[in-house]
Amino acid sequence: MKYTLLISIVFMYFNSCNHHKNNTDFGSYPTPVKENLWAQYSQKSTLFKLWSPKSEEVILRLYRTGNNSKSYAKYSLNKGDEGIWVINVDGDLNGIYYTFQVKSDNKWLNETPGIYAQAVGVNGNKAMVVDMEKTNPKNWQNDISPALNYQNEAIIYELHIRDMTIHPQSGSSMPGTYLGLVETGTKSPNQITTGIDHLKELGITHVHLLPSFDHYSIDEANLNTPQFNWGYDPQNYNVPEGSFSTDPFIAEVRIKEFKQMVQTFHANGIGVIMDVAYNHTGKTDESNFNQEVPNYYYRHWEDGSYSDAAACGNETASERPMMRKFMIESVLHWTKEYHIDGFRFDLMGIHDIETMNIIAKEILKINPNALLYGEGWTAKDSPLPEEKRTLKKYMQQIPKFAAFSDDLRDGLKGSVFEDESLGFVSGAVKTEESIKFGIVGAIQHPQINYNSVNYSEAPWANEPWQSVNYVSCHDNHTLFDKLKISRPNTDSKNLIAMDKLANAIVLTSQGTPFLHAGSEMLRTKNGEHNSYNLPDSINQINWNRKNEYMEVFEYYKNLIKLRKEHPAFYMTKGSDIRKHLIFQKTNDSLVSFILEDNANGDSWEKILVIYNASNEIIDYKIEGIWQEAVSGSTFDFEGSTFLKNHIKVPVLSMYIAFQK
Repeated sequence: MKYTLLISIVFMYFNSCNHHKNNTDFGSYPTPVKENLWAQYSQKSTLFKLWSPKSEEVILRLYRTGNNSKSYAKYSLNKGDEGIWVINVDGDLNGIYYTFQVKSDNKWLNETPGIYAQAVGVNGNKAMVVDMEKTNPKNWQNDISPALNYQNEAIIYELHIRDMTIHPQSGSSMPGTYLGLVETGTKSPNQITTGIDHLKELGITHVHLLPSFDHYSIDEANLNTPQFNWGYDPQNYNVPEGSFSTDPFIAEVRIKEFKQMVQTFHANGIGVIMDVAYNHTGKTDESNFNQEVPNYYYRHWEDGSYSDAAACGNETASERPMMRKFMIESVLHWTKEYHIDGFRFDLMGIHDIETMNIIAKEILKINPNALLYGEGWTAKDSPLPEEKRTLKKYMQQIPKFAAFSDDLRDGLKGSVFEDESLGFVSGAVKTEESIKFGIVGAIQHPQINYNSVNYSEAPWANEPWQSVNYVSCHDNHTLFDKLKISRPNTDSKNLIAMDKLANAIVLTSQGTPFLHAGSEMLRTKNGEHNSYNLPDSINQINWNRKNEYMEVFEYYKNLIKLRKEHPAFYMTKGSDIRKHLIFQKTNDSLVSFILEDNANGDSWEKILVIYNASNEIIDYKIEGIWQEAVSGSTFDFEGSTFLKNHIKVPVLSMYIAFQK
């Protein structure tokens, strides 16, 4: 009896602890959303602030280096209004490293660089006071982002900084770095253009950089040992990752080099989009957020446990005023300080709609050309009510954001979750409505049967650019690997034709096109579907493949040229698409449509687009006289071949004809 009573008392105690942990009344915390919490440097003094409303004491320590040195000075911060701790330290501290340490519930937590750190030492453990002006490259004030009239004029190319130049045949003198990525004149041993010159040759308009903020997974102190990670384990959100710099030990180096990279892309007419993961942190209990204000920045279930919609151990609470403030100020920091041209939000469905609308409004004030998009889903369930989540189906409530179209992605190549699943280009049946849905950019169109679209029973975009159209990205198999795995008995000639047709559809659809780096040379990861921490041998761009598959590269290059020269492929309004885009014949292996009346000011009066996913030549009847622009792998932008009565559409290919 006594034993049972003891057990029940212990159980009640732990239950009450858990209950207390979750039921902290975060709403009662003061929220100084207008307060400047960034370190404020001048040559005379530096002002340090930390918001930590429930702490009993906060200490600032100063260090000469960002590595293992001992602190040479220690200060107690003064508690001011609204939970802000503050101290002004005299003298020119530029280049001095520092940490905060908080005492909460009578216990000293770990030292932290502070969530608003703008510069950090090796491995991100100590912040550095920095005169940001001195990190600017020459002529930084004249750096200009590429202009965009409309979002779907952009052609986005998703890359990982290390992947692009780490292969021994990349020709880079600084492989795997910010500067290596924008090194001009690089060639492979067989004189194939690589690096930034390859991107210019291809014709893309924007690079999308996989996470380049400071993340945990790479040991920056041991870069002689090859290490790889995609970087979705955030440590310091407002600082570039050190492993891509030439010296991670000196805090300002990564800042200068990141800016030089952006400046060089801009000088070459290419915009820079950052992949950001504000939805979760790389660590949970030990995260910088939890070392400052325990539990506040995260969501919990009623039993006190961390909720985990990110499937990474935690999820942040964007709806709380100080997390919202942090997210807004962080993206504005990258926009203003680093001239970033847009953001891709990881698992955007975890964030609340209100926060994302504010983010869009504030960014677009600074850079009206910014591209904003994300994954309109979560990995797992969340305590945030579903109707408040930035999910794909609610994109009409987030009019300045775009979302990835998994409808088109899986319609084209089959489900990313089932290896053997087929799509339109690989021989599936009943996918044509999903393809049509992708073609119009996920908007309302009278010729689409929404009951037959694979994941969406209704249009989710207001305007076509809100649909980011793609067939592959860093996640899951590469396009070529997926086709190979799902069609194991198909010869390489047909696999290549399927690959080309898939991205031909992406680049002639009305949404915002998005390409996975290396798809233009049939990138393979040897069948690996989740390469987030696998070695360079799996993840690197193998430049030999550009030489081997030059015909594929030329095809992609011509697709991009076609799209850029013909605005009919990127109409800006849903109403224009409903007026000018008319579907013709469609079946399991055929989708065709006409773009008419010089759509979007196009020089071609009518454009006929035919996607033939069958293994047979199609005899396609036409009325009037047309000119051939694309047949199989042949592009003729002048249309020197005239067509009458019917067209022979080659197997597994896109065909385009036009009338002037």
